[in-house]
Amino acid sequence: MPFRAPIPPTLRDLQALRNLSVRRVAAQAVLTGGVTGAVIGLFRAAYDLINERATALLRAYDLHDPLVMGLIGAGLVLLAGLALLALRLEPLVGGSGIPQVELMVRGQARMCWWRVLLTKFWGTLVSLTGGLSVGREGPCIMMGAAVGEGVGRLWRESDARHMPRYLVGGAVAGMTAAFGAPLAGMCFAFEEMKTILSVPLLLFTGLCALSSWYVIEGLFGFGLVFPFHSLAALRWDQWWLIPTLGLSMGALGALYNVALLRLTRFEDRCRLLPRPLRVLLPFACAGALLYVYPQVLVGVGLSATALEALPLPLDALLLLLAVKMAFSCLSFASGVSGGLLMPLLLMGSLAGACAAAALNLALPIPPAQTATVLTLAMSGLFAASVRAPLTGAALLLEMTGAFHNAPVVVLTAYIAAFTANALHVEPVYDSLRRRCLDLAGPPAMS
Repeated sequence: MPFRAPIPPTLRDLQALRNLSVRRVAAQAVLTGGVTGAVIGLFRAAYDLINERATALLRAYDLHDPLVMGLIGAGLVLLAGLALLALRLEPLVGGSGIPQVELMVRGQARMCWWRVLLTKFWGTLVSLTGGLSVGREGPCIMMGAAVGEGVGRLWRESDARHMPRYLVGGAVAGMTAAFGAPLAGMCFAFEEMKTILSVPLLLFTGLCALSSWYVIEGLFGFGLVFPFHSLAALRWDQWWLIPTLGLSMGALGALYNVALLRLTRFEDRCRLLPRPLRVLLPFACAGALLYVYPQVLVGVGLSATALEALPLPLDALLLLLAVKMAFSCLSFASGVSGGLLMPLLLMGSLAGACAAAALNLALPIPPAQTATVLTLAMSGLFAASVRAPLTGAALLLEMTGAFHNAPVVVLTAYIAAFTANALHVEPVYDSLRRRCLDLAGPPAMS
């Protein structure tokens, strides 16, 4: 009897989706997106509140007071313990969450949706509160996928975990809610997650994105993530900046991917770093950096919008980029819950600030175009690392609101992605997905 390869879950689910009424598909999508938007909105509001209170406390007291130093150390140890507890309660929430969701969509992993949702929520808050250089976007995508499966279960779809539309729709809604970027969420589903493009799934994911965006913008009122003061377009005689930034960001993205994966693999194999010590290490580094180099810490460090004024000279910016990259790799390699994209975007803005500062030494650019250079560098570094140039371009255009810069942002992103490909460096999430499988993958959950 000839061997028949199993039908991929996406194809099975696509056939089932085509047999459903438009009204039912729309209701499922709106519920998935709306609930995801509410969950991520609460997550973002909670982090903003915690960060505001923590920053106010740090500014109100003398950090060199022995009692304050002791309290900070004890607080970081407590946060490390909570991060470790999250991993022990649900190992699946370690790291970004995007590679795990991609494995789930392919039918290679399973999750207990409510346990993942709860532990990913507070586990990521713990990492961000500790100042670790991790992001919220991967966790938001994973929380969205968990919400999607939960909606499928509540819809009495007893086999919802085998229906990728809920996972993909929830992931799109999570990406949208994390950045306020519905177009980037859609691009992420079809470019990075390699979801089959079809009219029913396009309708489902589109409604997920729109309903999530409505909740985030209409109900929570979150504005642009990067509200730069000025994003003046490049003149035609400045378009040489596009290949220059594209090539340099492509090389930097390839370097970052190699460094991140090698350090992560090293900590996977190192017997001198048991899980508790591995988790504690970045929190201890965050405590040290608070005193010697706080600019790289999440919450208290420099933001991308602050770099628009080029507050530092070129040598200081280069040092800041190097330290930020090293601390980002160390934070992620520890295995705590946290994503890659927000640190990656900040590193891109730092690289763009370095480029702008270097240009000002020879070929000065108008201050109104500084943020444009930062945006090009961020989209280029995203595209080089993730290898999803359309998603990166859409993300930066929506996060900055500078749609008039779409041609130069898209071109820079594609040049950076082609450069990283030419260097034969694997996309970051492909590497991390294979790492999950090499580690025997996430445990199957019922």
